[in-house]
Amino acid sequence: MKDNKVGYAVVGLGVGKNHAKAAFNSKNADLVAVCDLIPEKLEQAEKDYPGVITYTDFSEMLKNPDIDCVSICVPSGLHAELACEALYAGKNVLVEKPVDITVENALRIEKARLETGLKAGVVHQNRYNPDMPLMHDAVVSGRIGKVLFGDFAVKWYRDQAYYDNGGWRGTWAMDGGGSLMNQAVHTVDLMQWLMNSEVESVTSQYAVYNHKIETEDFTASLIKFRSGAVATFISTTCAFPGLSTDIRVYGTNGSMEANQDKLKLWKFKDADEKEEEEMLAKYTGNAAAAALDPTLCLGHNYVVEDMISAVLEDRDPGILPMEAIKSVRIVNAVYESARTGKTIYFDQDLKAL
Repeated sequence: MKDNKVGYAVVGLGVGKNHAKAAFNSKNADLVAVCDLIPEKLEQAEKDYPGVITYTDFSEMLKNPDIDCVSICVPSGLHAELACEALYAGKNVLVEKPVDITVENALRIEKARLETGLKAGVVHQNRYNPDMPLMHDAVVSGRIGKVLFGDFAVKWYRDQAYYDNGGWRGTWAMDGGGSLMNQAVHTVDLMQWLMNSEVESVTSQYAVYNHKIETEDFTASLIKFRSGAVATFISTTCAFPGLSTDIRVYGTNGSMEANQDKLKLWKFKDADEKEEEEMLAKYTGNAAAAALDPTLCLGHNYVVEDMISAVLEDRDPGILPMEAIKSVRIVNAVYESARTGKTIYFDQDLKAL
């Protein structure tokens, strides 16, 4: 590190543009390099970030000694491959969601993290939406009482051009799925976090309703938790023009509902009407942005800055691979249940390789 700043790099300038911008604007980092296969993206990066070094060869970029940390923002099916290469090259990594498309590949990142002693974080930025820690605290503190059931629905829209662009979206090999693995995986992460229990079983169906893709554009699931709670989960990219992300948790002493980062309901036995009014007036964020436009990814500044601070302070980043793998496991169980027509049981806990 130079001048106590983290030398930062980004591979993949799709959603990676948000990472590059966050690193460039950080007081604690220098954006050293970016890597992409498309020349036009690299040319734009040179204009946006004066002094940045551009690469088309990832392995060559990793040889740069000024790089301390790399954001991995390539197609999902390549996350583990590039993250492990970076870790074994001596670079800390921040991996875009999902951490990878299979549990087995994702566990390789955890193995590399443990073997190298370097930092590996994963982007699930919606945990840091203003209302999410609030809802999580109400569960873990016991204020909501015993959690009984949850209701989660990602009702977004993507046109055919979105899937055609780049050639990897909506493929099993690189995207790992459709509306669930790509768009709704963030909400799967929020579900398992807010329900505050490990999953016991998953029963699901899926379909392709409105796109020419290998994977699905609709899923419907019933998810049971070891705590005894249950949740329903729906994902789609067919809800024109892009509607909402419904997050609802109900307990014996309270009920909470949100549309992503906009609080919609706050009812507790120990709360008066004034508290409810104040909470609903306070948490009124832009809930539908990602439902309408996939480039409007909120919260990356926070996640990138957390990763930079983790390197500087020699601490773990906010979300580690083993935590992020939970959502990938649930997503793959949804697909397996839909393919086989069977309920999938989680008989064993996740363990590092």
